[in-house]
Amino acid sequence: MHSDHLPLARASVDRDGHARVRPGLLDDLLAEPSTRVLTIDGDRVATAGSDDAALAFVPPSDRVPGAGLLYLGRDEDAAYLAQVLGAGPRPAAGDLDRRTDDPQGSTVSPPPSYAVLRDIGWQLGDRDAGLAVGALALANWHRTHTHCPRCGTPTEVIDGGWVRRCPADESLHYPRTDAAVIMAISDEAGRILLGHAPQWPEGQFSVPAGFVEPGESLEAAVRREVFEETNVVVGEVTYRASQPWPFPASLMVGFAGRATGTDVRPDGEEITEARFYSADELREAWTTGAIRLPRPTSIARSLIEEWYGEPLPEARAGRRWA
Repeated sequence: MHSDHLPLARASVDRDGHARVRPGLLDDLLAEPSTRVLTIDGDRVATAGSDDAALAFVPPSDRVPGAGLLYLGRDEDAAYLAQVLGAGPRPAAGDLDRRTDDPQGSTVSPPPSYAVLRDIGWQLGDRDAGLAVGALALANWHRTHTHCPRCGTPTEVIDGGWVRRCPADESLHYPRTDAAVIMAISDEAGRILLGHAPQWPEGQFSVPAGFVEPGESLEAAVRREVFEETNVVVGEVTYRASQPWPFPASLMVGFAGRATGTDVRPDGEEITEARFYSADELREAWTTGAIRLPRPTSIARSLIEEWYGEPLPEARAGRRWA
């Protein structure tokens, strides 16, 4: 598995970090007819066409007055901005707290011309995937970090949207990223551990995941999360790949691990069902619709397919993923 090939880790646009501090940057870019503006509305991105396989851009002349602007970078074709509309996010099922760990998204379709990145990330090209991830991550950070954590003064946006500054104490504040681990755990027989969280749709299963705690290594987080949620003890842990997960601000770090035992006991809170599946058992449950698996945008799907040895076969229509 290679991080650069994961759906939300792909990118082709230069982030152009050195230009962010240039005075008048946004005004200069808005004056360039070639500049392309991506629209972010809550947790959705504007898409082109009915298949949601590409992002939709507008010229600076068509941007929404008053929308916040973020500089995303440039390539040989254009510079890219994101305009963030004032509407707040419409949380999908399972998005309301950190317990979701690896949320699979809503089953409700968004209005035409907008889509949730979880649903379409794997279909986007490299350029669009990278732009959407960066834009959403920044927009989510700005939405929840409007005041100085030191003194409570409203902060101002600088450096093309990548920094917030407190006018009272001159402190600078930067976007945050929360490290999370996600892991394909197998036993000595080669079976994979999958679990069901109570806030997921019925039949939804995925690999374990969880947030890294302060003072904890990534490998220690893997072992702790698996044991806390399923009572399974993990020995050897191997890094596989990572990808950003801007829902709202995570970096999902993927691992493979080997269980030293198979006494599975879900904790009943974060995981209500869990078991080891052989490749044959998983294929049968998946193709018949007995279980749902993570959608292709998630690194969870890539970890499962790496363990399986190839892309999963086509599932029964209507129950491919949740």
